[in-house]
Amino acid sequence: MQKNGIIHFLTNSFSCFDIDSGQANELDLGCGKGGFTCSLASKYTDRKIFAADVMLGRLRKLEKRASREGLANIELFRVEAWNLVGHVLPDGSFDRIHILCPDPWPKDKHRGNRLLSSEFIGRILRVLKKNGVLHFATDDKYYYSSVTGLFSRNAYYARDDSRISDIMGLKSDFESKWEAEGTSVEHSAWVRK
Repeated sequence: MQKNGIIHFLTNSFSCFDIDSGQANELDLGCGKGGFTCSLASKYTDRKIFAADVMLGRLRKLEKRASREGLANIELFRVEAWNLVGHVLPDGSFDRIHILCPDPWPKDKHRGNRLLSSEFIGRILRVLKKNGVLHFATDDKYYYSSVTGLFSRNAYYARDDSRISDIMGLKSDFESKWEAEGTSVEHSAWVRK
């Protein structure tokens, strides 16, 4: 079982830790304040839960919450998603990657800013283990349709929503907010063939 080192920093210091591909690892990409991250870490204490976001304030809130709840199985990354998936993470590291309620950039002129594109879902293949799962959710119906279309045209993924049935009660902070306002959030799961 090989371990891969990676630099982790959140404050003015840094430390190194390992991503052990021999254990169950999940990544909450764009974790925000960490409602979903903490629920997942609490439910699966035997798994390592990695959480990534570019917003330092959100990560600090998540760090405090995880400490308060005694969740020792969470590691935080302050990093932009393209760099994390494209360069930082080791190959075949994750059993599941969660991308929940990302900014849909709904205006036509902003669509190039969307995280999920054919290139990005191709990069995700590198860091998912064989039979690993990408879990996507959004409240934006057009974005959901666009993303499911991207995945359905990629021969390396197969849709299998049953692969997230164990976590459907866990919600991100944004999902809780949208549902409180009466907006439904659609979920899908895509398995790496």
